[in-house]
Amino acid sequence: MVDAGIYLDGVRISSPSTLPDTFRELNKAPGSMAWIGLVRPEETELQELAAEFDLHELAVEDAVMAHQRSKIERYGTTLFAVLRATRYLESQEEVEFGELHIFVGANFIITVRHGHSPDLALVRRRMEQDQTLLRLGPEAVLYAILDTVVDGFAPVVTGLENDIDEIETEVFSGDPQVSRRIYELSREVIEFQRSTKPMVGILAALAGGFTKYGINEDLQQYLRDVDDHVTQVNEKIDGFRFMLRDILTVNATLVAQRQNEEMKHLAEASNDQNEEVKKISAWAAILFAPTLVGTVYGMNFDSMPELHWDWGYPLALIAMFGVSVVLFGIFRNRRWI
Repeated sequence: MVDAGIYLDGVRISSPSTLPDTFRELNKAPGSMAWIGLVRPEETELQELAAEFDLHELAVEDAVMAHQRSKIERYGTTLFAVLRATRYLESQEEVEFGELHIFVGANFIITVRHGHSPDLALVRRRMEQDQTLLRLGPEAVLYAILDTVVDGFAPVVTGLENDIDEIETEVFSGDPQVSRRIYELSREVIEFQRSTKPMVGILAALAGGFTKYGINEDLQQYLRDVDDHVTQVNEKIDGFRFMLRDILTVNATLVAQRQNEEMKHLAEASNDQNEEVKKISAWAAILFAPTLVGTVYGMNFDSMPELHWDWGYPLALIAMFGVSVVLFGIFRNRRWI
């Protein structure tokens, strides 16, 4: 337990340090409200709270296990809500997600936080300074927490907008790592949407109980304002998903274009190499013919045809030259040289 307060008519009258003291102080002050804040509590603490405030075992199990989807449920006279809070980490350019479980009864509100956000101490201080809402009871505290969670979405939206702008620049600059960043950012946007989209249903469920549970008109206006902010955030997120999809398509097109250009350059280089190989091969063949004739007559055997013939040497030269000319003509005709 990180903080507990007993409030009467919007004023904090006691700050017990243990759960038994909290129960005792609450029972001593008729008409008061207990606001108990816990961070990653032990199961035994939640069991104490369940026994004192008659909390449903399924809701308690969810609060112990965490990793729940955002939702709101009513167990008898107790309202149970799960919210996913977010904050944007500038240094890491990442979105951090937290989880908050809230039990709301006639004279108590219990918050169970898993993660660093939201900052409920700030919510408590603000409400204690402005006692108008705090006088309205546990529902007012719930709405203030909802407002804080939704307000926390705005910096995340701004951070994601900046990340998308940076990615657009990287795409057109040819950064090879941009595809991975697009994928990671798309996953963050989807995860962020899992935090924001269920808020629409949660707020609608609360609004549906305005008349049934006689919710104060000021609180109704308060909740409608929160609902407007959630709608704006969800519209932004839908836009982010479309933008990232288009950016991914453009990036794939640009990568394909660059690959085509590289393939074109490789093909041109290969053609140039083929031309050089043709020229070398042609000249090698032309030089090979006279070399072969000279090699045959350079074997120095005593008994060889035309070895002692007077016209043998000039005819050998003529043959060498003639074969070379014929080969040159053939290769020239085929554009090898």
